[in-house]
Amino acid sequence: MKRLSASFLPPISLDRAKGHPVYRQLYDWFQRAIASGQLRPGQRVPSTRALAAELNLSRIPVLTAFEQLLAEGYLETFHGAGTCVASSIPQETIGPAPGQSLRKIGQASQRKGTRKISRGSRAVKSLAGQAWLKLSGAFRMHLPALDHFPMEIWSRLVARNIRKGGKSLMAYGDAMGYAPFREAIAEYLGAVRAVRCDPSQVMVTTGSQQGLQISASVLLGPGAPVWMEEPGYPGAHQAFATVGVRLIPVPVDGEGLNVAEGIRRCPKARAVYITPSHQYPMGMTMSATRRMQLLNWASRAGAWIIEDDYDSEYRFGIRPIGSLQGLDSDARVIYIGTFSKVMFPALRLGYLVIPEDLVRMFSVIREATDIFSSMLYQAVMTDFIKEGHFARHVRRMRGLYTERCRALEESLRAEMGRLMEVVSADAGMHLVGLLPSHFHDVAVSQKAAQSGISAMPLSNCYLKRPSRPGLVLGYGPTDRAQIQDGVRTLSKMLRSAPESTAPESARHIHNHFSD
Repeated sequence: MKRLSASFLPPISLDRAKGHPVYRQLYDWFQRAIASGQLRPGQRVPSTRALAAELNLSRIPVLTAFEQLLAEGYLETFHGAGTCVASSIPQETIGPAPGQSLRKIGQASQRKGTRKISRGSRAVKSLAGQAWLKLSGAFRMHLPALDHFPMEIWSRLVARNIRKGGKSLMAYGDAMGYAPFREAIAEYLGAVRAVRCDPSQVMVTTGSQQGLQISASVLLGPGAPVWMEEPGYPGAHQAFATVGVRLIPVPVDGEGLNVAEGIRRCPKARAVYITPSHQYPMGMTMSATRRMQLLNWASRAGAWIIEDDYDSEYRFGIRPIGSLQGLDSDARVIYIGTFSKVMFPALRLGYLVIPEDLVRMFSVIREATDIFSSMLYQAVMTDFIKEGHFARHVRRMRGLYTERCRALEESLRAEMGRLMEVVSADAGMHLVGLLPSHFHDVAVSQKAAQSGISAMPLSNCYLKRPSRPGLVLGYGPTDRAQIQDGVRTLSKMLRSAPESTAPESARHIHNHFSD
């Protein structure tokens, strides 16, 4: 694409009195300008030095904003030509017209007959989920470093709320959740994840799994086609299978979900399940181009986007990537998050951010399942967030997981050699190791369990038969010594293993949920 001259940059408005850092205001302005078409693909933008001078700023916040925009694929650099808006950004945009408020856009999109919900949401049936194979030992998935949790602070807050709340925390609660907690969540998501919502749109759940099941019950029905990342989160496979949807596997690559391939396979899908900030399990971040393509498709097709932001707090090296929901101008995204990965699994607190016109139906379905989440833990978590303990805990754990991730990568490369190809992780609490094609990862996982190693087979994440076997290895609860011992045990086992056939469970797992 021919690069365009910088011409005139639309006016940039910064409010230095705001609580938001200047670099974040600059980042948000450029993101909005690109999404709305004010800045066109290929258009040159001023240099950081020139922009800093024009805005009468230090160059540091401008550099910080540009680094984040480059990392997310909104901008690109050319040798000798400076910085431009990424040429791969689609010409067709989904952003609001200048001056049009988000509320007006949401109201305009709520035309009669265009926003479908499932028949099953009016006649809820209780369906038993499928149990995962639970393994213990090194590399346990989905478990944080519980020994680093600030137990004294948490215990003090629990005791305080029991004394203060008394009977009110022992009675029935609102199906949407404890109001102060929803306010704290909305404030946190707006500041850290660029989610655009009001507390009235936040629903407290018992975790992301319940959020998926409620979303499926409200939005989908038997036979409804749904795009799923391939490979993707097995828990999502299970949640959507409970309402009898037709799952459409859509491959992922270095930019995340291949939207064009999804359209080719099923252009009229009812919904898509996506983990754009940190793809599960492969770990890539969805590019800006793919995000806009997905939002454009959903708007045209009248489809829902279910965004699972399961461990977005833990990115290494760069700041957390903004949410897909924050770019949505057609109220098509249902945003799901959880505190279980950051805090502890037994907390059982997650959340949904719901488009305004769907809040009532989601609330009805929530109340029909288990009524409400623990009032005590909601109150305690409110204080934990508002008093700054949550932010400090996230910062500490991000540093810890960075160290453990690097330690695991180093150990695997040193011990495994050609036995395993390590897929580097830039976020989260796990990484993937790909095995030679003659291995069957379910058999390897079962053998590892006999030695006390919890190694999840990568094939569990596929709807179809995977092209390459592998293991998904968690490092959240595993310290450096356990990592080294666990890797040595795995390496010894793989080197001595014959070319075995897959166990009976492995031969059937791939076709269980496929379309």
